[in-house]
Amino acid sequence: MIYLITEYLKFLVKSSNQHGVHSPFVYDLITKCFYKKTDPILINLFSKTKQQLLDNKSFIKVTDFGAGSKVFKNNNRQIFKIAKIAGVSNKKAKLLIRLIQYFKPKNVLEIGTSLGLGTTAIKIANKESNIITLEGCPETSNVANQLFTKNNYKNIQVITGDFKDTIPKAIKNQQFDCIYFDGNHTRKDTLHYFNTCIDTINNNSVWIFDDIYWNDDMKEAWTEIKNHKKVKVTVDIFYWGIVFFRKEQEKEHFKIRV
Repeated sequence: MIYLITEYLKFLVKSSNQHGVHSPFVYDLITKCFYKKTDPILINLFSKTKQQLLDNKSFIKVTDFGAGSKVFKNNNRQIFKIAKIAGVSNKKAKLLIRLIQYFKPKNVLEIGTSLGLGTTAIKIANKESNIITLEGCPETSNVANQLFTKNNYKNIQVITGDFKDTIPKAIKNQQFDCIYFDGNHTRKDTLHYFNTCIDTINNNSVWIFDDIYWNDDMKEAWTEIKNHKKVKVTVDIFYWGIVFFRKEQEKEHFKIRV
């Protein structure tokens, strides 16, 4: 916790709002998406879906392939606690809804389904999106699948298994307009996902990396991603790093308070 507070204070010093941003693309993103109010109907729909998980007191055995939990001490966990502590926060869900509404991605890949709250935010923001979402844990992905079925969320394909096996299968012959990376929070794995998926981009693809300040490992991964030759614009909002590949843009990096 002290680490994150320290990093956030440093972020605040270096970050800005729309003032002083000379890129029309980023200025519009900030003013028309970041600082816009989220549709209350969609917030209500997300909240109702999340409440179904918060009401679920069942235990599941979580198979954790990643950096591990900073909160949970064992792998037998109650669904409502996972949703409350490790699920997508309401703040992130609202911004994810706005981002998806703004860019309207047709084909979406999510790496790290968990209980399906991120997937839910994407789906309710753009019902026309086709989502492939990957989850390592069989019991967790089963809960997510039940959530999608119960709420009649269509065109969501959940693929379960180790990401090193499922990512190559999911991206074969695919192009994605959006990828939401919320998987293993290590430098090695994050960069592996990045490099594995890089051939799926189009000029308007938007990639979202969760928890870029999770630890020094993730900070290093974020720095390497920013420096990649195909990356043109990045927007660091502290809890996410957002990446664009627009060839017409000058290479620029922004830190924006949201």
